[in-house]
Amino acid sequence: MFDYFYGHQSEQFTFYRIPKILFIDPKFKKLSIEAKLLYGLFLDRMSLSAKNEWFDEQGRVFIIFTIEEIMEALGCAKAKSVGLLKELETISLIERKRQGLGKPNIIFVKNFLEKSNFKKYENQTSGGLINELQEVSKSNGINTYLSDTDINDINHSFIPSEYDRIELERNDSEFDYIDFVKAQVDYVSLVQVYHDYKKMVDEIIMLVADTLSSNKDTIRIAGEEKSLEVVKRKFMKLEYEHIQFVLDCLLENTTKIRNIKQYLLTSLYNATQTIDSYYTTLVNHDLKGNY
Repeated sequence: MFDYFYGHQSEQFTFYRIPKILFIDPKFKKLSIEAKLLYGLFLDRMSLSAKNEWFDEQGRVFIIFTIEEIMEALGCAKAKSVGLLKELETISLIERKRQGLGKPNIIFVKNFLEKSNFKKYENQTSGGLINELQEVSKSNGINTYLSDTDINDINHSFIPSEYDRIELERNDSEFDYIDFVKAQVDYVSLVQVYHDYKKMVDEIIMLVADTLSSNKDTIRIAGEEKSLEVVKRKFMKLEYEHIQFVLDCLLENTTKIRNIKQYLLTSLYNATQTIDSYYTTLVNHDLKGNY
């Protein structure tokens, strides 16, 4: 007999992660559920390969996942396992390379996100993108940078024109990070709920997409240079409730924000960790007020 989960008990376990986009993006609609599950198993194996430094001459990570392992993991026959590999290979989510007689094939697990080129261009009057933030402060339980602009004074267009200086160069053969982020956070629902703040939602989407497409090694978060890969992993986990959390905190904020980009970056970075305690505090406050 299985028991219920209580509190945060579910967080103590490890899980296989299957990218949500495999179920949302039209290009993956024809991919079978078993193939998507296998891709998740391959992604999990990638971390082990990276730790063991299984790289080819070009620095690409590869895994070894035999037909027998697939049969064991998914409880399927050999023909089914071969078919699932073919599915993933046909859609270019994996690439197999033979090693020779008697040796298992090498599998390159390919990124489910195709690269988008984001071009940042300078505004003629500004001379460049927003300057780096100098100081960090805490507001509403989130570690954020505060700035000279009072949110309450700028209404719906409070985000600086930096985001107007981010231009997306579209290519039909390349995946658009903006589309990925919109799918991940349920953009349609967000703009329905925050219809008066659609521009605000759009600018947050753009910021997340721009971060995911960046080629830098580090990015400044809460006054510290963070590994961009670490930040990307956190941003890839952002969902509807995290963006809602950031928006709610932003709209409720009464302090002056001097660097809105740093405020948002830090809020988004911390969202997955602070959201539970934030809403628990609100619930406790409401309960206390009702009794």
